[in-house]
Amino acid sequence: MSEVPQLNPDSIDPKVVESIILQGIPHCKALGVKVIEVSRSHVTLSLPYNPDLVGDPASGILHGGAVTSLVDSVAGMAVFAAMQKLQAVATLDLRIDYLKPALAEKELYATAECYKLTRSIAFVRARAYHPETPDDLVANCVATFMIGSSDKPPLPKGTKVPGVPA
Repeated sequence: MSEVPQLNPDSIDPKVVESIILQGIPHCKALGVKVIEVSRSHVTLSLPYNPDLVGDPASGILHGGAVTSLVDSVAGMAVFAAMQKLQAVATLDLRIDYLKPALAEKELYATAECYKLTRSIAFVRARAYHPETPDDLVANCVATFMIGSSDKPPLPKGTKVPGVPA
């Protein structure tokens, strides 16, 4: 098994985590996902409004798939932050309750916490919301992730990320 890069989420620059996401998850790069905050207890990502991600052209609300991608990504990053290492994880179960539409022309945030780690499974809670109204949720999520789902590192081979040992 390859060496697993260690990280300290309480001292890592969110821009470094953003680099990891954009290099390791091309889908997030295509969506324009941004890192807002990273700590061992939680991770917050954002999805800037993009008309290409609209699900209903008449209202301009975001497609549910874009919301799902943001929530799944933030939940996975919360597992990395809780483990304090970059080790492959895979989504086992992702249950999302869509509570209201993501508003047109508004950036969407998602915050996740990994509340339980076992040797092989991580349990996560996440929520999606507009930053202006964080208590008025767009979506609520519970998820489980398999830890060590692959021997391959979660970044492409040879990826150089400042602040993270190779």
